Amino acid sequence: MSNHDKKVNKEHHDEGGNGSKKEGGQGGFHLTRRTLLKAGSATVAVAAVSSSTVLSARELPVTPSPAMSDLTMNVNGEKRQLNVDTRTTLLDALRENLHLTGTKKGCDHGQCGACTVIVDGRRINSCLTLAVMHQDAEITTIEGLGTPEKLHPMQAAFVKHDGYQCGYCTPGQICSSVAVLKEIEMGIPSHVTRDLVSPPPLTADEIRERMSGNICRCGAYSNILAAIEDVAGSKES
Repeated sequence: MSNHDKKVNKEHHDEGGNGSKKEGGQGGFHLTRRTLLKAGSATVAVAAVSSSTVLSARELPVTPSPAMSDLTMNVNGEKRQLNVDTRTTLLDALRENLHLTGTKKGCDHGQCGACTVIVDGRRINSCLTLAVMHQDAEITTIEGLGTPEKLHPMQAAFVKHDGYQCGYCTPGQICSSVAVLKEIEMGIPSHVTRDLVSPPPLTADEIRERMSGNICRCGAYSNILAAIEDVAGSKES
């Protein structure tokens, strides 16, 4: 055998020996992928059993009964007495307890105006106030403004000028419109009122600004403005 062949054989022997030594140098421990997965599954199962044992041994919390409160309101000229959860909004009290469903729940965040009602002469978003905050309050909803047989002038104007399409926002629009004319009549300024000393003028800009909190997703704004101006003109004459 030549020296070259001996050298090649020696290197091959050394590589094989080093590999065996490396594998055996770790104490002979050999971990396969299958063994690792089995061990992991067993650990998860044990942890799950332990957690369920702890939860079953511990007493589950009991949800306390809601705090209830007696409430009296004058709604649409009628005295109404309720017993409501103190967390109930005025909107839900009107719709769910008194079944006055004309007032609509739109965004439930005070951003669309569909829930507008008139409380003690001022318009508010009924979804943003608790019912218990209005003990003995005078509340007017769309049902209290008029009836199909005898419409309120603002309701009639909305019909005349086609101030609605789907109609969902219309109750809030009408309640807000009635209150807007009252605000102007009382001399309450808006963000576009230039002269804060003199009575605010009854202009289209004033009406648009004051009605900006009532959203009409159908886009009937020009017709709504025409209806309000019609009623305002009738009141002035």
